[in-house]
Amino acid sequence: MTRVLHLVGPLAVPEMIAALDLQVEAPDRRLTGGLTGGLRAGLPGQQWPMLRAADAVLDHAVVRANAKLERYARVMGLKPVNWQGVRILGAQPAGQDAVPWRPEPQSLQLVAAIAREILDADPDMSAEDIATRLPMIAVWADSRLRAANGPVSGGKIVDKRASSDVGIVDRSQPFAGFFAVERQTLTHRRHEGGFTPQMTREAFVMGDAVVVLPWDPVRDRVLVIEQFRFAPFIRHDPQPWLLEPIAGRIDAGETAEQAARRETHEEADLSLTRLFPAFHHYPSPGAAAEFLYMYVGIADLPDDSAGIHGLAGEVEDIRGHLLDRDELMRMVLANEISNGPLAGLALWLQHQKAVLRKELYGA
Repeated sequence: MTRVLHLVGPLAVPEMIAALDLQVEAPDRRLTGGLTGGLRAGLPGQQWPMLRAADAVLDHAVVRANAKLERYARVMGLKPVNWQGVRILGAQPAGQDAVPWRPEPQSLQLVAAIAREILDADPDMSAEDIATRLPMIAVWADSRLRAANGPVSGGKIVDKRASSDVGIVDRSQPFAGFFAVERQTLTHRRHEGGFTPQMTREAFVMGDAVVVLPWDPVRDRVLVIEQFRFAPFIRHDPQPWLLEPIAGRIDAGETAEQAARRETHEEADLSLTRLFPAFHHYPSPGAAAEFLYMYVGIADLPDDSAGIHGLAGEVEDIRGHLLDRDELMRMVLANEISNGPLAGLALWLQHQKAVLRKELYGA
């Protein structure tokens, strides 16, 4: 007989019930208690809420476990807890956090999206292997939500297409490590009408990232970083240590602006007083499902502000360089900068510097 479980916390909300394809049954008893902590439960590395005794009614959903719920629970390391004679799933038995758990719509939307990505993974991949990929799975799930809720590019030139304009025949992920490769056989509507023949396409699944160029408008200088890059190395580039802007993935549940400030602190030990969005874009849409959020960040850049930084846990070895903004522009125009986002931000800043100064100083 299928196991009856009483779901609590993030598992009991409608978004997760739908993602896990569960049917809610009428409650068979009244449960009391409360949930504390776990405000980011369902995100990788985050603790689930903790059960505590209380006189209040414990909100829960009664379901019969299905294969999707069981697979999700194995990946997330969730095990049932005995509570008042029933099996509770979605909480830990005890803990010290006194902050009451409460549903946060934006976080729950992401948690449900992560669940769908987990269930969409190769069925032959073990729960343990999927669990090792959870940080990037979560980044990818958040990236897809950000794309779905973001602006439509193309302005008035490109008509917004319907989802039915693309037909997916088959899909797989022949590689899934820190990054993944998505392969699909599909067909799409042609400009002249009708649909294309079936075609197979592959894309590198990476998730969204931020790019930041710190600029000191008083000294009119910028900070760029230097680090080893594997892709230029395997291309046999004679200089795989590239000059770049600060950059990094947007963590699941993080805004682009929060990621920009965090990465600036990690890679350059700098605090930004303002962030100005530049142009956000796909750097290589023919092959990579990466979207870049580009910023110029206002920072104080005295002579001693460039150093060697980076997270040891990510084996980062990053050296900062201070450059006059005019020198960076000279290098871009002389083809001495091979990093596209750095060249783009330098050109954008050259065009917008007077506008930014007026907004900063009113003159």
